[in-house]
Amino acid sequence: MAYVISDNCVACGTCAGECPVGAISEGDIYKINPDECTDCGTCASVCPSEAIAPAE
Repeated sequence: MAYVISDNCVACGTCAGECPVGAISEGDIYKINPDECTDCGTCASVCPSEAIAPAE
């Protein structure tokens, strides 16, 4: 199950720099490509605004 980024994202870029597979793309709110996400959770662990969680 891929991770998703909520509206709480402040577009700081911390998650994108830590993603080992490059599944996160920039924008007003960053997005995670579910086809590339390996469900490692690294992005969620480094997000300062706690905007990343497993998809439901």
